[in-house]
Amino acid sequence: MHTKPRNRRLLFSLFLLLVVTSLACGSFANADTSQPTLPPAVQVPVATLPVEPPTSVLLPQIASEDQVLVDLYARLNPSVVNITIYTSAGGQTLALGQGSGFVYDAAGYIVTNAHVVHGADEIEVTFYDGLTRKAELVGEDLHSDLAVVKVDLPEGIQALPLGDMDSLAVGQTVVAIGNPFGLSGTLTRGIISALGRTIPALTIFQIPQAIQTDAAINPGNSGGPLLNLNGEVIGVNAQIETNGTSNSNVGVGFAIPVSIIQRVAPSLVENGEYTWAWLGVRGGDVTPTLVEAMKLPVEQGAYLAEIVEGGPSSKAGLQGASNSVTVDGRTIDVGGDVITAIDGLPVKTFDDVLIYTALNTSPGQQVVLTILRDGEYQDITVTLEARPAE
Repeated sequence: MHTKPRNRRLLFSLFLLLVVTSLACGSFANADTSQPTLPPAVQVPVATLPVEPPTSVLLPQIASEDQVLVDLYARLNPSVVNITIYTSAGGQTLALGQGSGFVYDAAGYIVTNAHVVHGADEIEVTFYDGLTRKAELVGEDLHSDLAVVKVDLPEGIQALPLGDMDSLAVGQTVVAIGNPFGLSGTLTRGIISALGRTIPALTIFQIPQAIQTDAAINPGNSGGPLLNLNGEVIGVNAQIETNGTSNSNVGVGFAIPVSIIQRVAPSLVENGEYTWAWLGVRGGDVTPTLVEAMKLPVEQGAYLAEIVEGGPSSKAGLQGASNSVTVDGRTIDVGGDVITAIDGLPVKTFDDVLIYTALNTSPGQQVVLTILRDGEYQDITVTLEARPAE
């Protein structure tokens, strides 16, 4: 007699279980989406969780970068030397200074800075394993601060290859190997911080296209190589910027570029000297103040403030500043020619003229300067001469 009510209660219980299960699985068509959810503090989206690459991914990458430098040093360090110079005074031979250098070719020619060996009575070269041999000065060029000495190479020492200036880029990793403070075989690492710097030479002239680097360069590094990760010499470490506060590196060093090494070193080996072409001008970049003062129709170019009397440009008829005016409280020399092109190549800065003359011309060669004078363009041909001794 009680079978039907009991069955009805059982069926009703099964129906409720089915409804609850459907809601929990999110499959109930008429589910109320306004139901409260977990508070924000409890919800943690997967995307915000910190994700760390597995150790197995990081370690090989670090190891490979380290190995590049380890292999580079093992291969190149034997070709980098310590150079010590001596002077004779009062019947005694005294150590005068110390620097670095690198093997340039298999005949025993070593490239270094001119300021490392200039004025030496005796020169000694010490190799990576402590072997020391006497060397002789082959030639030096004070205009580029480069010099070549020669020594009998020990067996197995290889020359370092030269790199390509056009392949260099700011941000590129570089290394310097040398002997800072006499600490032989020191490797430092950095990047190319800037290209195209102009640095002072050992004469009144300047060295164009220098490489700026933050690789640590200190006294004793002078003359050593700046290298890319292919093991090619891209510069000779020569100068540091100290802001006048010390003699040590503050993160700004300069190397003589491989483009100049490639021109000067072969001539030093063959002739003991290198002869630079000379235009015979002094000047600077076109500036907004100069544009206003001279009412120039251009915003860039090389302004000729002075033409050296009797020099190539003077003979060709170029003109320097002839008057001075005051603009916004500044005294400006005006009236000089503005070079806008050299041999058809655009000139945007005075350095463009220096670089082209240094790297593409020789004494006796003619160049065509496109100049702006009194608002008119004209071409003037200049026959270059050798730089004067003074």
